[in-house]
Amino acid sequence: MSLEWAPLNKDDAGPLAELAAAIEAEDRTSEHFSLEDVIGHLANPLLDLAEGTLAARDGQRLIAYGYLPVKGVRDGVHAMFLRAGVHPAFRGRGHGGRVLDWAIEAAPELHERAHPGKGLELQTGILQENTAAAALLERKGFAATRWFAQMRRDLSGEPPQVRVPDGIDFVTYTPELEEDARRVRNESFRDHWGSGPHTAESWRHNITGSHGFQPESSFVARAGDEAVAIVMTHHHEAATAATGVRTAWIDIIGTLREWRGKGVAAGLIAHALTAFKEQGYDRAGLSVDADNPTGAVGVYTRAGFEVYQRATAYSLTIRPA
Repeated sequence: MSLEWAPLNKDDAGPLAELAAAIEAEDRTSEHFSLEDVIGHLANPLLDLAEGTLAARDGQRLIAYGYLPVKGVRDGVHAMFLRAGVHPAFRGRGHGGRVLDWAIEAAPELHERAHPGKGLELQTGILQENTAAAALLERKGFAATRWFAQMRRDLSGEPPQVRVPDGIDFVTYTPELEEDARRVRNESFRDHWGSGPHTAESWRHNITGSHGFQPESSFVARAGDEAVAIVMTHHHEAATAATGVRTAWIDIIGTLREWRGKGVAAGLIAHALTAFKEQGYDRAGLSVDADNPTGAVGVYTRAGFEVYQRATAYSLTIRPA
């Protein structure tokens, strides 16, 4: 069989969605993407389709892919996150290795255009049970560096009862709060592994302007006129169609450093969970760094979230800071 290897293009949204569905069915990734979701991924302003993507085609079908958006620099290091996958029926034939080899070669060139002279680290993530992918990554020089947990909470019961600090108000997100929310996200994620700052463009594309963003299910905590914490929520219709469960996915929870440990995040989460239930959601979900320095895992556990899936992040330092 002869495969054609070439960059992705905007016409690949349908085949890429089909490939993602095949991977989810085999690996149980819990990631379900609609056609609109994939169109959004390919239109990412941080992604150079011609230079930052690669795919293998068997006729009209995609059987392997990889793409590398260019992110911001934090602490002198540009962390590029590789999303990649191989169709289950075509595994064990070297396609995953070819995608990794391409990423290792392509990342420095993409990096130098955006962040010359800075450090470069290539990152990717896999489910903890995927031992074959782990072995491949290690053969290519990657090392496991971080562990993540996907957590969820059923909304049939009562939300947690939390005392809200005096002087804190919770308001529903509106477009007028966009810059405040972006500022809170960028400042609160400064000490989060692998996180770079959102530009106004990337924030709008990936968060507030993305398919699935739920402004009525997103909230800002304010102390007077100052935004101090946020909950930004998405809903994925493709996941509901596949599982029959309507989930409010909390994409971002962020609290400014000076407001941590005061009950602001716990109160904002309780407020969000109450709203989710009133809005007809069955479940709330989120992903968290198991080594998060802010104590987030404890906050989510006390709010009733439980781990249902674990993932491992792998990194390869290409240029030290």
